[in-house]
Amino acid sequence: MVVYSFYIFDRHAECIYKKHWPPRPTSSGNRAPGPTSDSSAMSSGVNGTGRHGLSAEDDAKLVFGTIFSLRNMVRKLGGPDDNFISYRTSQYKLHYYETPTNLKFVMLTDTRTINLRHVLNQIYINLYVEFVVKNPLSPVEHPGGVGVDCEMFEAGLDQFVTRDMA
Repeated sequence: MVVYSFYIFDRHAECIYKKHWPPRPTSSGNRAPGPTSDSSAMSSGVNGTGRHGLSAEDDAKLVFGTIFSLRNMVRKLGGPDDNFISYRTSQYKLHYYETPTNLKFVMLTDTRTINLRHVLNQIYINLYVEFVVKNPLSPVEHPGGVGVDCEMFEAGLDQFVTRDMA
């Protein structure tokens, strides 16, 4: 399974965390490079979904707009009890999980990946709550797009995605 990128949006539609992983090499002998920061991913001109020329901020806005629209469409067509979980295109699969506090966790993967709703739930419970919510130095709200800045969360997420999900 290949994970392209991961986003967290708060209840105010602000992207408070984003991380992109470069595609892994196809040969089994090569080791995959580590995750890229937003600035290094954008310097190459390609982001995790393969679109050229978009800034990381624009990419996050497009992802949020997509999940917002699809979630509303699912609720209108299926009723209030139906939930939007994921969708797939020819290039990627988007997985979605919304917490009771309206945090939105989004992961973009390759198309062959099974539903990762339970994985996003585990990231929320085991990483976000443990390292961000319970951290007394972490802000409760992230005004103006100030994101999650917790080294333990980033290290745990990177380990979870690169080792546990591989």
